Amino acid sequence: MIKIIKISLLVIIMTSISFISCNPTMTKLDAFPKMYEEQPVSVLVLPPINETTAAEATDYYTTTIAEPLAESGFYVFPIEVINQILQEQGLYENIDYENLPIAKFWEYFGADALLITKILKWDTSYYVIGGNVTVSIDFQLMSTKTGEIIWKYNGTIQVDTSGDSGNAPGFAGLLASVITTAIQTAATDYVPQAKKANIQALQSIPVGKYHSQHNKDQNRKVVEKRKVDQHPKGEVTTKENKN
Repeated sequence: MIKIIKISLLVIIMTSISFISCNPTMTKLDAFPKMYEEQPVSVLVLPPINETTAAEATDYYTTTIAEPLAESGFYVFPIEVINQILQEQGLYENIDYENLPIAKFWEYFGADALLITKILKWDTSYYVIGGNVTVSIDFQLMSTKTGEIIWKYNGTIQVDTSGDSGNAPGFAGLLASVITTAIQTAATDYVPQAKKANIQALQSIPVGKYHSQHNKDQNRKVVEKRKVDQHPKGEVTTKENKN
């Protein structure tokens, strides 16, 4: 009897593990149906929300987003022009994102959607004899017609900048590794990593009118929706080695 109970419990556990581990991916249509309903053509990119201590991250990141967004098939309003208008109105660094008058961007600019980005990480980290550079961006596309979020995702790139001791023994090897790590970390440019984070996230977006796959990518697989909404916002992390 005890043996039967043990076998039954084992079956239940294995079934549960199988169910948990087999998270099916969703199609773009299932994950972001409102994109296909609204069919946004033009996107206005607002200044990023910088949640890091790197003051330069805002300006650097701003230079990386227009090109991949346009390559995804959308008309992107000239970011420099929009930023200049916002600066003239005293809004560039003081946008109230919590009470954003979204409909006004349709009224004044004719933008179908607003892209709001949030810089979560623009960091350098060291640990014993290793290090890494991380760029993490949250993306949120909002309809100017309904004020609803029609696409959101996260792109995170982490570059391993750990040094090589060059096979030197003992303390000499440790010192060589620390020095190499410091040099490689300092030399790592954040902008290329931000570009990779953009491309990574935009692979999930239903492409726009000016892309050859427009209205043909509904069945393309993306991260399962539960993860898109809760983990957080579809976070996917890529690690690269600089050695």
